[in-house]
Amino acid sequence: MRIVQLLPELNEGGVERGTVELGRELVKKGFESIVISNGGKLVKQLEKEGSLHVEFDICSKNPFTTVWRIFGLRKTLKELKPDVLHVRSRVPAWLTYFANKSLKIPVVSTVHGLNSVNRYSEIMTKADKTICVSEVVMKYIVNNYNADINKLTVIQRGVDMDKFNPSNIDEKFISKFKQQFNLNDKFIITSVGRITWLKDYETFIEAISIVKKTIPNIVGVIVGGVREEKNNYFEELNKLAKKLNVSENIIFTGSQENMPEIYFLSDVVVNASLKMGNVARTVTEALAMNTPVIATTYEGLNDVVVDDKNGYIINTTDPKDLSSKLIKAHNNTFLDIRKNLNSEFTLNSLVESTIKVYKSLKKEKHD
Repeated sequence: MRIVQLLPELNEGGVERGTVELGRELVKKGFESIVISNGGKLVKQLEKEGSLHVEFDICSKNPFTTVWRIFGLRKTLKELKPDVLHVRSRVPAWLTYFANKSLKIPVVSTVHGLNSVNRYSEIMTKADKTICVSEVVMKYIVNNYNADINKLTVIQRGVDMDKFNPSNIDEKFISKFKQQFNLNDKFIITSVGRITWLKDYETFIEAISIVKKTIPNIVGVIVGGVREEKNNYFEELNKLAKKLNVSENIIFTGSQENMPEIYFLSDVVVNASLKMGNVARTVTEALAMNTPVIATTYEGLNDVVVDDKNGYIINTTDPKDLSSKLIKAHNNTFLDIRKNLNSEFTLNSLVESTIKVYKSLKKEKHD
């Protein structure tokens, strides 16, 4: 089978990394993997691992170029002759919807979170099959879009247990990273993700300022890139750290590639996201590295974080709750975190389940 995944770009983020990982695993299993995007720093890795990348602007929201891009995408798809199209984001989904009208290639979409309810987001429910990354997301789109539940499948985000393995860490990188950011002999609290308000780094910074009074050697490490349009927000975070007298305790490392090592060297990983419609990759990846996680949640979410077992669940936008859980984590010893990670949240499970969806569409087409 020839599978084409479509997403805006291949830089950083869970969707982008998930696309690259799925492409690699498809190639291993004898599938033809193609990714269409506007490019980015992950293209090199994608191609090295056996997928074909086709650079095409399915990222821009400029309405004046939409018609041209629809025709361009249709031409590209006719040349590629895929068995299945897999749209991973809303702009690519809209462009694919119109480009594919005459081609009638089976389409799979993945809904990665709780997007705003509107016609723009509704396109993700118009595919032949829709993958939801949690039961919460599935219920959300059924309730808000009256989606056909028979076309929906829950496939949890899966961690690559080979890559995120404590036995495979690069000790030299860890030593260099700790020295670069002055992390030796520190209580290291890490939060991972692009610099955006959805990650609620304000709560993270405020919690660090509270815990500092009890644990003076605490350091909050924020790992993620800053888009140009988020520079003002980034500056506000720096001002907040200065105001709370924790500028030296908050470290922005920018985007990093050696994530297994960063999770491993962390004492605790925090995900304070405001919209936990799924179990974030940062959560499962950290757990796979035997690092406890403190995370927000959402009603109905099938959590992998269990209080006192592998971390703690916290309330959103609640620095006091987060700070108390950080102190608890400092005083706790967590055992067998990786060993007890639910296999449903592994990459192997994700790949096998996704292939079943692809094959079901191919069978329906032939029937």
